[in-house]
Amino acid sequence: MLYLIGDSTVKNGGGRGADGLWGWGDFLAPHFDTTRITIENHARGGRSSRTYQTEGLWDNVLAKVKPGDYVMLQFGHNDGGPLNDTLRARGSIRGTGEETEVIDNLITKKTETVHTYGWYIRKYIQDTKAKGATPIVCSLVARNIWKDGKVERATASYRQWAEAAAKAEGAFFIDLNDRVASQYEKLGPDEVKSKLFLKDHTHTTEEGARINAAIVATALKEAAGFPLAGFLRK
Repeated sequence: MLYLIGDSTVKNGGGRGADGLWGWGDFLAPHFDTTRITIENHARGGRSSRTYQTEGLWDNVLAKVKPGDYVMLQFGHNDGGPLNDTLRARGSIRGTGEETEVIDNLITKKTETVHTYGWYIRKYIQDTKAKGATPIVCSLVARNIWKDGKVERATASYRQWAEAAAKAEGAFFIDLNDRVASQYEKLGPDEVKSKLFLKDHTHTTEEGARINAAIVATALKEAAGFPLAGFLRK
């Protein structure tokens, strides 16, 4: 079993496509031999690395994980928001350290200790390994933001922090941020803007989601000896 967790860039509109927008997780299965492995997409729109845990979504997935399973995760798009407000209160502390901030959450009305983005990613990895499963960390997919003919990357922030957390815990890492940005640059800004993004700079059309899913599959194929790659279609 392969479980996917993350935000709306992994699963959008409950898997039906919200206003024609899709997450890449809904198009990963065609790359796998699904007679040998099942893929469940448990990503949820609007969630950060923090709120996917604090809302109990991660506990629900973790309860299903068994030895030999895989968990692929991608967070970061929603972690930059406020730590505490009356709208979402979903932000995490920037970085990978052990810093914390205690808040009286204005939404839940409970006291909460907020951690860094890297801390939450490490917890996903640790929890997955404790169940005898294999974690796979993806950096966040690139947004449709261009500067001087290049797609803006999260090199000094969430991309870097995701890799650092994966490395610290010995988890497999896919640099989806750079891989997707590179593919967009090959297509060019006009094609990317007219075909892959309709509403904003973050959520892709079905075509964009399929491209990103293919990039994930390619990264696995290129990982010599990684067990999950053995389930990919030839």
